[in-house]
Amino acid sequence: MSKIARLFASVASLEPADSPSRFAPVGVVLGAILMAWPAILSGFPLMYPDTPGYLGAGRSVAAAVLLNRRSSYYGGRSLLYSLGILPFHLDRTVWPVVALQCLLTSWLLWLVFRSISPRKTWTHFLILMMLLSLLSSMSWFGSFIMPDILGPDLYLCIFLLVFARDTVSRAERIVLYVISWWAIVSHATHLLIAIALCCALIVVAIFRRMPVRKYFKPAAELAIILTLAVGAQISLNAFLYGEPSLGGDRPPFLTARLIADGPGRLYLEKHCPESNWEMCRYVNNLSGTSNRFLWGPDGVWATAAPSSRKLILSQDQSLAMAIWRAYPREQFLRSVTNFLEQLVSFDLRGFGPDFTIDTELPEVLPYFGSLQAHNQLPRRVFYWIQHGAVVASLVGLAILVPWFRRCRPMRLIALGFVIAAAIVANALFTSTMSTVDGRYGSRAIWLIPFFALLCLFQAAATHRRAVPTLKLEQKMKQL
Repeated sequence: MSKIARLFASVASLEPADSPSRFAPVGVVLGAILMAWPAILSGFPLMYPDTPGYLGAGRSVAAAVLLNRRSSYYGGRSLLYSLGILPFHLDRTVWPVVALQCLLTSWLLWLVFRSISPRKTWTHFLILMMLLSLLSSMSWFGSFIMPDILGPDLYLCIFLLVFARDTVSRAERIVLYVISWWAIVSHATHLLIAIALCCALIVVAIFRRMPVRKYFKPAAELAIILTLAVGAQISLNAFLYGEPSLGGDRPPFLTARLIADGPGRLYLEKHCPESNWEMCRYVNNLSGTSNRFLWGPDGVWATAAPSSRKLILSQDQSLAMAIWRAYPREQFLRSVTNFLEQLVSFDLRGFGPDFTIDTELPEVLPYFGSLQAHNQLPRRVFYWIQHGAVVASLVGLAILVPWFRRCRPMRLIALGFVIAAAIVANALFTSTMSTVDGRYGSRAIWLIPFFALLCLFQAAATHRRAVPTLKLEQKMKQL
């Protein structure tokens, strides 16, 4: 009898000691606090030149929608992101916006962690969050009053809705729908990346001959979310501007990119002034980067009259197509170069001091006393820490390749595919439609250390379970 008792004790020792979700809310909140350390250190949420536009647009859009008080200008950024954060700052303080973004991200990371490692407890999750917060750019973007953090949130939502829907409850799934919708409408590239991810998943499903019934429902749900996001943007722009459009009053990013690449400038110099392109008015002011074109005080967009801006924007896509037809090889090579450069560009330069903050916004006045405003944040140190973490993660994943082949953790492999596809799509769309910027890479690159840590946890757990299992088999043979 003593041998039988010891046998059952050995079986019991393989099970987790406590429920992984018992203290989940505590873990999520503490994880969010860990994420917010850059803002806490700085003394104020991290800002960017676009931040005042997002904060101010929410008021004017809400006044137009709720009170029919129209404005002549609503800004060129995502108006639905501005509306989403409006109830959290209300022209008083922007700290609740940081709390919202950190809590959403921490909760999503918990859901992914729970789906991959159901035996792990919230203390393991806190270890994961601590490492991610200190070794990656995740915490910097969680503390950032910008929609950048919602990109990775969207990719995690897609993973949960497609590959881990059996691990989330119905209520959690509804929240995932809402977060996905808000993330898509919060930035133009998020919509494109979401579409690219869906297309990639369809190709993989066909190639792997996956059961159609199993993935039809999540695919239909994602299609509905995308449709609702596009419909919301078009409807809001139609209400505010009097005509339906997806981009609203955004700058001509494509035109700026193609001119900065070279083929756009060559095309205009060759076909102007006989062509009817509005850009022919500015053919003598086409040198420099896309940032100078769009944001420079002497750039085309800053010097153009409102009527000329409207024409340039209406011709943005047609001019881009004409340039591609005229110089396909040159533009393709330039776009590939931009893409590869963006793929390996991830830094924290976007978190430097911002001297263009609008002092008329009372909720951002405390910014001028922050460490960021005085350029005292340890950005250079964490630049090297982040690069070291990414390199170490890639090396660790390469070492774990035999474990992947032996254990075949399919859900973990699916997460890796979603993350890899999202990072590639992010680099592709930002580099070819805007500019090469380290901030664009940093906002998604932290998913690589996150994935590597999950793999490490799982590989270690597999090893720990294998040892007592082997001992248990030996005891059963003795019986």
